[in-house]
Amino acid sequence: MDMVMKLGAQSPVVIFSRSTCCMSHTIETLIRNFGANFTVYELDRFQNGKELERALVELGCQPSVPAVFIGNELIGGSNEIMSLNIRGKLKQLLIRANAIWV
Repeated sequence: MDMVMKLGAQSPVVIFSRSTCCMSHTIETLIRNFGANFTVYELDRFQNGKELERALVELGCQPSVPAVFIGNELIGGSNEIMSLNIRGKLKQLLIRANAIWV
């Protein structure tokens, strides 16, 4: 779990995904459309990806990917990110995390 938190703090926006996950791709596209730079960790390409995935589940991510950290805080998966976007709150989170500027 410590490794996930450490990786989640390395950038204003961090997305844990799998290279074949369409929801991960959708969330990446959504955040990219705000102009945000982010770091992506594709767990299926990491030697310890299964361990990281188990840690995400322990943190409450169901399913484990995509899992999005914004401003060093675990926001959640695709449902949480889409909900924030629909309510107009995702952009504000990205601004506060210095992931985008207005």
